[in-house]
Amino acid sequence: MLELAILGLLQESPMHGYELRKELVAKLGAIRAAISYGSLYPTLRRLQANGLITQAGDTPASDPEIPALTSRRGRVVYTITAEGKERFAELIAQTGPETFEDTGFGVHFAFFSRTDRATRLRILEGRRRKVEERREGLRDVLSRAAERLDAYTLELQRHGLDACEREVRWLEELIANERSGRTPRTGHPDPAGNDPPPPGQPREASPGRPSEEPERP
Repeated sequence: MLELAILGLLQESPMHGYELRKELVAKLGAIRAAISYGSLYPTLRRLQANGLITQAGDTPASDPEIPALTSRRGRVVYTITAEGKERFAELIAQTGPETFEDTGFGVHFAFFSRTDRATRLRILEGRRRKVEERREGLRDVLSRAAERLDAYTLELQRHGLDACEREVRWLEELIANERSGRTPRTGHPDPAGNDPPPPGQPREASPGRPSEEPERP
């Protein structure tokens, strides 16, 4: 999946290794992109050996955040080749079981804007099945062994179940959007946890919050 992420980012712009790592964190999130230089640079060398990327030349390492031990590496700028673009197209079109797993799904989802609707639907539906299986497993644990678990382990299992249920709801919304040709909502979430009303419909009042009324002249 690191290969897919690197090729996808290099299609946007040539980058040096440190920039790539920062963009991976920004695009995929810190947890999924906990990528060390020990895994990033061997992958870059392999991609270069396979003709998928090339070095575009040396540039000054002007980024003040680049660690001292990696400053020389930071000067090497990588750019994607025509073969690399073809390889990215192959990878992004895959819909196998690996795309339903946590990391695989996260990387593919980050580049969903470059895939067709049928591919997105297959991955979303496969991910939903995967999470539903995980949810049912947690429910089984809670129903069969709850009395044997200590309070903290029990709370951890409940937390996992809650996360699964929330992800299933999120996936179902995404799947419905894809089937109807809509894109995901881009508005900022309500701090109170309320879903925004449909366009043109006033928001209902919530506990501790006055209803929103139009100003009187």
